[in-house]
Amino acid sequence: MGKMSIQLSIVIFYVFMLFAISLYAKRRASAGSANFLFAGRKLNTALVAVNVAGLAVGAASTVGVAENAIQVGLAAGWYNAAWAAGAVAMGLLAAGKYRELNCTTIPELFERFYDKKGRVISVIGLITIQLVITSLQYLAGGAILASLLPGVFTFKTGMIASAVVFIGITLIGGLWSSGLSNIVSVVLIYLGVLYSTFTVVARQGGIGAISAALPQGTVDWFGPLGGLGLATIIGWFAVMITQTITAQGPVQIACGAKDVRTAKKGFLWGALIIFPIGFLSAVMGLAAKVAFPGIKATLALPKIIMSLDPFAAGVTLAALWAADVSTACTLLLGAGTLFSQDIYKRFINPNMTEGQYLSLNRKTIFGLGLVTLWFAFNAVGILKTLLIGLSLTTAFTVVFLFTIFAPGLCRKNSAFYTTLAGIIALAAWQFIPATRVFAHPIYMEWVVCLATFFIVAAVDSEKAKQAVVQPVTVE
Repeated sequence: MGKMSIQLSIVIFYVFMLFAISLYAKRRASAGSANFLFAGRKLNTALVAVNVAGLAVGAASTVGVAENAIQVGLAAGWYNAAWAAGAVAMGLLAAGKYRELNCTTIPELFERFYDKKGRVISVIGLITIQLVITSLQYLAGGAILASLLPGVFTFKTGMIASAVVFIGITLIGGLWSSGLSNIVSVVLIYLGVLYSTFTVVARQGGIGAISAALPQGTVDWFGPLGGLGLATIIGWFAVMITQTITAQGPVQIACGAKDVRTAKKGFLWGALIIFPIGFLSAVMGLAAKVAFPGIKATLALPKIIMSLDPFAAGVTLAALWAADVSTACTLLLGAGTLFSQDIYKRFINPNMTEGQYLSLNRKTIFGLGLVTLWFAFNAVGILKTLLIGLSLTTAFTVVFLFTIFAPGLCRKNSAFYTTLAGIIALAAWQFIPATRVFAHPIYMEWVVCLATFFIVAAVDSEKAKQAVVQPVTVE
């Protein structure tokens, strides 16, 4: 059997396993919308942890980090460390609160405590974020398959194959499917990345030999900051901590936990799983720079992996794609929930039956999956705008934190105007260069959103509703 055949066989076997798991999960997921969207709120600590890790460790956290390491060194791994910090913040500050409040989305929470227009503007912002990030996963999936199996996939057919798997798994089993599949995916990611990293480093004579072979005097390749400025790294942490607290993916996982304690512990364990993968991927990127001088940065990880033996290369290929699959499934489910719950059921057909609602969720996921695939085919520079887009979650995080920890400052219009100010600030950053007075838009977002929140608190006399814990119901 040829090298390409071995690698393709491993990928096909992995896809077969994912669909087998999804079909196993379908019976649970079809028992009601809460089972499909939130795994019946029965996820244990391990399933919460692997879901968090699966959401975080996507293409940007592996292929993207290795690509970045070509220019900035080991410090590229701080991207994953920032994600881990976000998971810790979610575990300590917010995951238990979401589970206790028994909510389903940030827009639902905003209407519960503020007003209808707060819900509308937040769902518009969150769906936009979800669709952009999901389309990135198709791009990455196509790039991975085309780079590592060029005789089988082109970039476009790789994207289509990725979309079929992403949409199919999510459609069949919902959060149960995503959770159980992530056990396989996270194990595969660790096996592939660990084995490849240690094999590549050993083959090149160790870290010391790689360091000595890198260009000297330009970048401190294995230093804590490398070619990055401290402001950039702090910006990564600010973005990831901000988005993890209020982006729909983490919120959905927290709401699926069986109780408050499980939600908290699951995110903390998830942080431990996330942390090392970025630095391991960065090491492989640096090894590729030494082994293939002048290599195009985007090809760093694929090239070094293809230099391994066929079985190791196949497992690692499946691992990289697994990272993409695990992220995309949770994102698609989150986007579907936002449309079905916060737009269709809330404003178009609030009296729909449970069966109709479950069917709507599946149709929505299928439709949004096709929309995001179209976005991916027509995308320009999504990788560059990813962190900028995630900055939009600042408004939601500011409102959420004050709602839970300082409700006395919350006013009826706080959610709407804080979110509106965040959207306007981000639009200004994108289209008016003179507004870019900060190192990263996340800093401007925090300044603008906090200022808006306090101004509303000062001028609006009507207080927001107080927090009410909803009874837990499982359909």
